[in-house]
Amino acid sequence: MAKERQTHDTESRILQAAEREFLTKGFAGARTTSIAEAAGVTHAMLHYYFRTKEKLFDRIISEKIELIKNLIFEAAIDSGLSIQEKIRMVMDRHLEFIADNPDLPRFIVGEVFNSPDRTGILLEKIKTYAPAMVAELQRQLDEAADKGVIRKVDAAMLIIDIASLNIFSYMVSPLINAVLDNCMQGNPEQFLERRKRENFDTIMRKLTPAGS
Repeated sequence: MAKERQTHDTESRILQAAEREFLTKGFAGARTTSIAEAAGVTHAMLHYYFRTKEKLFDRIISEKIELIKNLIFEAAIDSGLSIQEKIRMVMDRHLEFIADNPDLPRFIVGEVFNSPDRTGILLEKIKTYAPAMVAELQRQLDEAADKGVIRKVDAAMLIIDIASLNIFSYMVSPLINAVLDNCMQGNPEQFLERRKRENFDTIMRKLTPAGS
């Protein structure tokens, strides 16, 4: 048990150090020697655990994808919630994830444009669950629209709207802090709660049936 715990602790330190290195420097700029030093292990030990830089990168990104998938999918399929409650939960969880991983959106955008081959592998992983999730969301939206609860909307466009609202402020946080009196960095918890309310209200206005 002690050996297993030590192995897990070492692996966790490497993954945490690698995540910081990749997200701040990008895949091309990241160095396994820097990761090993930050994790407090030898370069040989890092390669013992993860073999290559590519495998280490793949592990980190795969875990991020799995985490966000579980956070959102769990809320989306909860039959005990109204469509409004589901949308609020999905938006809140997604925004909390972005707030906990503020460098991730900038990193992904950079990789999409700078490393199309490697990004293709990442997108293939997302495609294993995204179509089913979008189809289920569309079904629920159509059902709510047929009841007059919301207006008819396209699920793909709604996802783009939500992602844009949630991600933008963290993508350009240095600019927002500079222009708006350090509003994000000064009180991040308060900013997060305000963005949750603002973003949800914006989406609800989009979904409100005409004449309501």
